Amino acid sequence: MSKRDYYEVLGVSKDASERDVKKAYKRLAMKYHPDRTKGDKSKEEQFKEVKEAYEILNDDQKRAAYDQYGHAAFEQGGHGGGGGGGFGGDFGDIFGDIFGGGGRGRQSRAQRGSDLRYNVELTLEEAVKGKTLEIKVPTYVSCDPCDGSGAKQGTSARTCSTCHGHGQVQMRQGLFAVQQTCPTCSGKGKVITSPCPSCRGQGRVEKNKTLSVKIPPGVDTGDRIRLSGEGEAGEHGAPAGDLYVQANVKDHKIFVRDENHLYCEVPISFTTAALGGDIEVPTLGGKVKLKVPKETQTGKMFRLRGKGVKSVRSHSTGDLMCKVVLETPVNLSGDQADLLRQFEEKMGKSRAKHRPKETGFFEGVKNFFDDLKS
Repeated sequence: MSKRDYYEVLGVSKDASERDVKKAYKRLAMKYHPDRTKGDKSKEEQFKEVKEAYEILNDDQKRAAYDQYGHAAFEQGGHGGGGGGGFGGDFGDIFGDIFGGGGRGRQSRAQRGSDLRYNVELTLEEAVKGKTLEIKVPTYVSCDPCDGSGAKQGTSARTCSTCHGHGQVQMRQGLFAVQQTCPTCSGKGKVITSPCPSCRGQGRVEKNKTLSVKIPPGVDTGDRIRLSGEGEAGEHGAPAGDLYVQANVKDHKIFVRDENHLYCEVPISFTTAALGGDIEVPTLGGKVKLKVPKETQTGKMFRLRGKGVKSVRSHSTGDLMCKVVLETPVNLSGDQADLLRQFEEKMGKSRAKHRPKETGFFEGVKNFFDDLKS
């Protein structure tokens, strides 16, 4: 099958400039590239055809040979036409600025500084109410004498003579181009001939940095506060990373936190549990009264709405969940013990009425053993 005219393939005239050729190729390659056509074989062939045409017309010597001899110039050992194999080569140079690749003539960016994490321990009260605190962070900061450039005062970095400031060098083998980081400047595009004595050419020095951090109300363990640009300074004036202050809330003697709810256990006396009464319950804002109804059983949970933690992400406030736990009297005197025995005797045959759970339990045990015997 005869090949189409390369100018026709790209849709340009024979006197088209290098810029027009490149522009036409960019438009068509975006249209037919396999990443976009998702396996369409006909589009893949069109992409190869477009790429082959571009590789010839974008090279002055090959274009001149094509204009004089046509396709015959690259057949049977001619000047080496594009066989359409693979999708590398100059495609990366054309679209490097779109897809983030290292295109031709693009200088490597100085590397951004590292992000840092600082762990801070908070009491529950501090986490709930919020707090402003000062922290000292060991990190790299921009060097003052050279203002982060890495070059000695009064001097400046010079353009790398190997890559001419591009940060990359390119080796071409036929139609294939191999692009590598410049070995002389390590991709920076510049070379420091007189390094700053303070930072030894790095543009940054180690230092303990003191920062003021505002802890918002409602933070919990694992929550992070991001301080933009407060991480390590980058080398040779590159942007600094970020600092993440991570909260760790210490255990509390009274309360247990579960998201925005608080839980606590409150001991009550036998008399209060049986007859009912008012008790004082602790909250983070002070004591409040809780009415305990008569015949309350141990483990009963009471909800105090709005006495928990206000969410750091919304305006909602959690609840305080109070579990009452019956405390058995200890260290009884002889008279007190006698009174309890009298009380037990007075229960008499009505014990089942007053202690239904106990009665039901032992009846269940009796039935269990009766079933084993049968």
